[in-house]
Amino acid sequence: MQVLSTDAVPGEQRLAYWTDLICNVYVQLGCDPVRDARPVAFEGSIRRHSLPSLDVSVVRSGPQSVMRTPGHIARSTDDYFLVGIQTAGRGVVRQDGRDAVLSVGDFALYDSTRPYQLMFDDDFEQIVLKLPGERLRSELRDTQALTATTVSGREGAGHLLISMIRTLREDIDTLQPGSALAVANGVMSILVAGLQTLPAAHAPGLSQLAAFHLARIKRCIEEQLGDPSLSVGSVAARLGLSVSQVHRVFAREPLTPGQYIWERRLEACSRDLRDPRLAGRTVAGIAFARGFNDAAHFSRAFRERFGCSPRTWRQS
Repeated sequence: MQVLSTDAVPGEQRLAYWTDLICNVYVQLGCDPVRDARPVAFEGSIRRHSLPSLDVSVVRSGPQSVMRTPGHIARSTDDYFLVGIQTAGRGVVRQDGRDAVLSVGDFALYDSTRPYQLMFDDDFEQIVLKLPGERLRSELRDTQALTATTVSGREGAGHLLISMIRTLREDIDTLQPGSALAVANGVMSILVAGLQTLPAAHAPGLSQLAAFHLARIKRCIEEQLGDPSLSVGSVAARLGLSVSQVHRVFAREPLTPGQYIWERRLEACSRDLRDPRLAGRTVAGIAFARGFNDAAHFSRAFRERFGCSPRTWRQS
């Protein structure tokens, strides 16, 4: 847990210091006070916690406008989704031509790979979730249609998420690593459920034939995960389909067929590393058994996906 604050900084330096803080905790941003707020009177604090593949922070601050511009994006490789959960005051999230107005209990999603603006006209508090972009894209398709849209925290999955986050906020420092992983996965599942209630998430279902082929393809991938030569082409050949057919079947899935193979291998390795029956097998041995053929590449991919090294994952 980290606690960051402007309290110890001279008044005239606080706004610049705050901008540096939010850039370090979130992504590269610009920040301006709003109305007649004087930088010398500016105050802000962040209490930050890290879980596997999920950062949770509580932000309290004065009126401000936060901007992520095309220039910020060009100078960084940050790829995160952020979720602002309003717990005091009022906020606005602006992205992709939409404005999400957040009252207490509401939340909205925004994407660091495209410009956005956050506006707070008065003192406020938010709980902010920060998660890897690829992780959410593996769970949801058409995420661009879901940004800057208010999700109510007063009913359904939104209410469950708010309740879970508020409880987590009180107990997060006492979690053991195994529990932290389960909680992070639970937060992700409820967040996805909440976003799926938005009108933009509703799309016509697959035809029976497309659903049949999708199930066949996924089953084939699962059966062949340990084969290093597994590819979209090999799956297509095995099932008597063309590569273009496989891609068409996956067109409305969150991941491409190649990304799906990669994700399933990483998920399988994460389970194997925690399996006591495989305690005598090396990390590299587990990776190779799931189709990876480069230990260093596997380790980097695993860290990006789960937020820690395979060895740390296993030890925790």
